[in-house]
Formats: sequence, structure tokens, C-alpha cells
Amino acid sequence: MTRRHGYALLAALAAVVVLISCGIFALTGVFDDGDGAARAGQQGRGDGGQYGGDGLRPAASNRWIGTWAASPVGPEPRTPRGLAGHSVRNVVHTSIGGTSARITLSNRFGDEPLLISHASIAVAAEQGAPAAAPGTMRRVTFGGRPYVIVPAGGSAASDRTAIEVPNDGDLLVTTYSPRASGSVTYHPHARQTNYSALGDHTEDMSGGGYRMRTNSWRYLTGVDVLNADADGAVVMFGDSITDGITATVGANRRWPDVFSDRLRAEAGAPRYGVLNQGISGNRLLADNRGPRGLSRFEADAAGRPGVKAVVVLLGINDIIAPPQEKDPGRIVAGLRELVRQGHARGQRVIGGTLLPFGGHPAWTKEREAVRGAVNAEIRAGRVFDAVVDFDRAVRGEGAGAGAVRMSPEYDSGDHLHPSDAGYRRMGMLVDWSLLRGGVGAGASTVRS
Repeated sequence: MTRRHGYALLAALAAVVVLISCGIFALTGVFDDGDGAARAGQQGRGDGGQYGGDGLRPAASNRWIGTWAASPVGPEPRTPRGLAGHSVRNVVHTSIGGTSARITLSNRFGDEPLLISHASIAVAAEQGAPAAAPGTMRRVTFGGRPYVIVPAGGSAASDRTAIEVPNDGDLLVTTYSPRASGSVTYHPHARQTNYSALGDHTEDMSGGGYRMRTNSWRYLTGVDVLNADADGAVVMFGDSITDGITATVGANRRWPDVFSDRLRAEAGAPRYGVLNQGISGNRLLADNRGPRGLSRFEADAAGRPGVKAVVVLLGINDIIAPPQEKDPGRIVAGLRELVRQGHARGQRVIGGTLLPFGGHPAWTKEREAVRGAVNAEIRAGRVFDAVVDFDRAVRGEGAGAGAVRMSPEYDSGDHLHPSDAGYRRMGMLVDWSLLRGGVGAGASTVRS
């Protein structure tokens, strides 16, 4: 046998061993929990890696609380074979800190099993940069192993990783996939620069290998922390206005970011993690960009770890994106169904009025009438547990009830999405006391 043939045989045998090992792990380390979310864990560890009602059970003194999240939107274009041989470094901004973390990876829109052979988490050395702060790099495991196979259509949660997660800080969550895996599940319009590198640079502290950039989060859909002082989490559930599509990239100026800052700074505010589950272009009643709000609410909002309240701002795309919904009653009924789903988990559901879009190419008197009718039902207290009147807050100064345009001060320029100042106005408007209290539509409190 020649040396070349000997190397080839050894390589083939090694590949077989990897495939057998991964196959065994796929059967023993990952399960489908009934809603397409496959989770990885190790039973009987008693360290936060046990199975529980939310997939993993935290240590007795703490509980898992979401600090960051992003809704999976669809398969990333031009990735039919995934990102084989690439490291993906996602930069995510925390709302609350903790003493340990776990991550959730999604293959919801993949059509093949996704093998992640190596993953890590670290604190960023500086905001938005791919370099890790000294001493913070940690390897992430799944069921005690450094790799995980995420089934097509499923997701996987990691074990507990001991790391000091900062409040209001950036984390680097990195994954490496060694083989073709089908389309990448992603969240576009992240308003955050993320990175990738050719080869396994999972534990690259300097970030020097990360020469490719993207405005999308890939695979990663959640980061949870153990925090003994946290009261829970609040989900901001909506479309591009919640996603922050016109906010300054890398500056964390979306309205949920502003609200998160207030929860940390203001005396008496609940210590909640803030989870942004907005999807640009998302609709309430029909699939458009990402699954419709009615179908994704359980996975993206109500079912997230530690959620005590949800703030909903959704429905404008049903009115303006073809085929347009002309019946406001159907939109209101859809919003009430979201409330029902939240109440089923004991969560308080607050609703926002739909923002004005006068001057936008999609505006017509008929569509304005639909928006007005939906807002009237919301303001009357017949939909949500409480109301935040975003509509009145961002209208032009001195405008009356018939105003349909956003104030120039708050308008990004497209007459639909707010500017940084508009997002700040929205984030400052939400009264955090509305997050507390019982559930049951009819107890509406309007803020303007």
C-alpha cells in the first residue's frame, strides 16, 4: 500500500467514526419536545443542564431568564448547502447579566440536519467588535459534548456555561459547522454587524480571522442567563418597527433597547430581561416575512424562558402589504388570540396602537380607516390588558384625531418607520408599571 493510499484509508476511517458518533448523539442527546424545538441536555447533572418544563432546569438558587433573543425568519438566500467550513460569530447585546449562560440554536428552516462541531461564548472586548475580552472565552457544550446535531425544523439548547455575563454588554456567540447542512436559518436586518471566517476560528480571541461581515444573525435565536435577582422577562413582539429596521447600526437604539436601559436605571422598575422578537415585514394574519404572528407567538414570545409580560405591536403590514386586509375586525380578532395565548401561560399582554403612515406610498384613505378602526378597539380596552398609545405619541405636534403623518422629528424619512429619536420616544413612553398586574382584557390603561 502506498503512503498516499494509507492516508486516504485513515481519513475514510476517521470520517466513519465521526458519523457513527454523531449518529449516536443524534439519537440520545437531542429530542423533539412536541413543537419542533429539539433540545440538548444531560439528565441528572443538577447543574442547570437537566430537562425541565422550559427544556432545561436551572440550579435551585437561580432560574433561566432570557437576556437576548431574535426570531428565526427563514432560510438565508444563497446558502443551499449551509456554511460548511465556516465559523459564524454573532454579536448580541444583553439586557440583563448573570453568572452563567446557555444558548439556543435553530435549524427551523433547514432541510437537513445541522452539525455544529464546536461552539463558544465570550464577552466582546469592545462594542460590536469580533475580539473577545481577555479571560472570557468559554467552550459551549451540549449534553456534555462539544458538538450537537440540530434536526431539520428543530432547535437545540446548550448546557449551562459558567461565564460572567454583563448587563448592557455585547456577547460573542460562535459556531462552526464542518459539513454541508442545508439552508441557514437566519434573522436579517439585525442592525448589528456580525462576522464569519473560513475555517474553525471558534475560540479565536483576537477576531483577526473574521474578515466577512453580515447584517444578519445566523442560527442563534436566544441567550438565557442565570440571575438570582431577575424578576423575569418581557417580550417585545412585532414587525420592523420593533425590529428597529431604521435604527443606527451597532448603536442599540431600537425602542426595546431604550426600554431595557430604563428598566436598569429607574428606581422601582422590575428587573426584567428584554427580548426583541420583531421581524421586519411580519404580519399578524398571514405568512409574509417570517411565520405569521399567530403561528409564531408561542415559540417566539409566550414560550420563552421566564416571560412575565408581552408587549405587542403588530398589524400594520396586514393593512399595507398585499394582499391587504380590509376588515379591521379580523385584525382585532387576531390580536385577541395572541392575548389568549399569553393568558394561557399567565402572562400579561400589553398592546401598542399602530403608528401613522401618511406620506408612505401604501397610504390610502381606505387603509387609514382600517388602521383607525383597529386603534379604536385597542384604545377602548377591548383587546389587551393595558395599552401604550404609540400612535398619538409620534404624530405631528398639534395634530388632532384626524392626523395621519408621523412628526418629522420622529420620522426616519420613509413615513412608516421611526428615526432614532422616534424609537427613543417609543421606548420612553412605555410605562413599566403596566408590566405588573393581573391578566384579563378590559383593564386598559392608555399612555400617550
